[in-house]
Amino acid sequence: MSGSDSHPVRRRTFVLSAAAAAGTAALTGPLAPAASAASFGWSDDGSNYVVDTGASLVFKVSKTNGDLTSLVYKGTEYQGYDGKNSHIESGLGTSTVTIGQSGSTILISVTYGTLRHYYAARSGENNVYLWTNKADSSVSATRYIVRVKKGLFLNDEPDSYTYTSSTIEASDVFAKSDGQTRSKHYSKVRAIDYDYVGWSTGSVGLWIVRSNHEKASGGPFYRSLLRHQSADGGGLYEILYYGENQTEAQRFGLQGPYVIAFTDGGAPSSSLYPGTLTTSWADSLGISGYVAASGRGRVAGVGISGRDTAYPYTVGLANPAAQYWGSARASDGYFSLGGALPGTYTLTVYKGELAVYSTQVTVSAGGTTTLNTIAIPSSNDPSNAGAIWRIGDWNGTPGGFKNADLMTYAHPSDVRAAAWTGNVVVGSGTETSAFPCYLWKDVNSGIIVHFRLTAAQAAAAHTLRIGVTTAYANGRPQIVVNDTWTSAVPSPPTQPSTRSLTVGSYRGNNYTFTYSVPASAWLTDTSAYNQLKIYVASGSGTTSFLSAGTSIDAIDLLA
Repeated sequence: MSGSDSHPVRRRTFVLSAAAAAGTAALTGPLAPAASAASFGWSDDGSNYVVDTGASLVFKVSKTNGDLTSLVYKGTEYQGYDGKNSHIESGLGTSTVTIGQSGSTILISVTYGTLRHYYAARSGENNVYLWTNKADSSVSATRYIVRVKKGLFLNDEPDSYTYTSSTIEASDVFAKSDGQTRSKHYSKVRAIDYDYVGWSTGSVGLWIVRSNHEKASGGPFYRSLLRHQSADGGGLYEILYYGENQTEAQRFGLQGPYVIAFTDGGAPSSSLYPGTLTTSWADSLGISGYVAASGRGRVAGVGISGRDTAYPYTVGLANPAAQYWGSARASDGYFSLGGALPGTYTLTVYKGELAVYSTQVTVSAGGTTTLNTIAIPSSNDPSNAGAIWRIGDWNGTPGGFKNADLMTYAHPSDVRAAAWTGNVVVGSGTETSAFPCYLWKDVNSGIIVHFRLTAAQAAAAHTLRIGVTTAYANGRPQIVVNDTWTSAVPSPPTQPSTRSLTVGSYRGNNYTFTYSVPASAWLTDTSAYNQLKIYVASGSGTTSFLSAGTSIDAIDLLA
């Protein structure tokens, strides 16, 4: 995870290894009578369904549009800032909202066009369970936001969204008077790094525990909105689909459960975490798109050989309908991904964030697909190639390059960023930390790398490689060697079409550019430094940090 991070919520990270359980039967049991004080049940106040969990939480859902209009925990109202309710996206229009009770579970169902949304309460729990089924693109529903009243929680995450008078990009990136930047985009963490987000006063905690994200997009390393805090309150997000720097098409179908959880100040119970939460109690609720545990399967791998043990390895499953991921065990590469929907998936093994192996696997309901040891071919890891010199390492991230840590939670113009210009000397010991993590056509194009070659090296042609992790506006590197040899402008690889480098995300599609440099391009004087100039080529983009740009993974000159 890039960036310094002292927030207790984000320090605790758990890797998803199983999807939540799911079912298709109809809701059974009679409707509950009106709830009495401090008892589990529901009532109708005319405008809202009022649910008393029988613990310390009472919440209300609008009968008109399915908004969450009230969250009262231990007598204090937490819902609402800036006069807004908590809801899907920016709120649904007039919807069909129904309620029913089956034993110790109350379910509220919201129907808006093809969208289905659900709230559930369990007797004696201070939790609200939510599911959202976005069946198609006819309804805009890419997030659920819990809007929290101002003044109830301190802003203990200084880089979270803060409104200021100075907008520096679009309408969502701001600068404070001290030159630091703020945006709701700057989450710091990847999907694999967190299970919940929220706040605690020490005596009250309010959290959103995320779903397994099987119907979200972007994979284990994707970054999106998590929370923000501003003068008029705060917001906690569960992102159902996020378009910024997105590498995958939107998946449709049921997402959840995700959970609004109140505690007495501590973290939410680990029993609610993705891959841990058991929802067999929801099997008979009739939730649209719900698939029970018995209708899901598992993929398990004996191990992975050919790993670089200096890096963590992640195994992902993905197809157009679903995605899952989990960690490979450090000792031998064993992995197990459970709770997957039946189907054929691409299984990808990542070294850090760099894909180094892929194959096809089929998941069957109620079964386990067992794979023998996966052997990663040496040639699949570009770090194994012999190099005369290398800047950075091949791990699918710009980690270690100048400003890389900061860029997951700040704008490139932030006062905390080191200068984006400055040339690099191979062999100095600082070549990686001195090389900027991002290059832009209008900011630092033409950066120079100085290096020496032996007589034997200078007498031969060599391949230069530049690995990138994403690009904005088709930015791609073109090189000039010693001002005498210029490469062709390479074709742009497929990359996300939205903003990336300025909204806290370097995670696009890893791609390696290769350049065959002839021997005639090198200096024959072995005491002299050769010069490699790296330019950003593109006919797109605008100016400054929104000019065409790219993020660097590694640069090397092969022997």
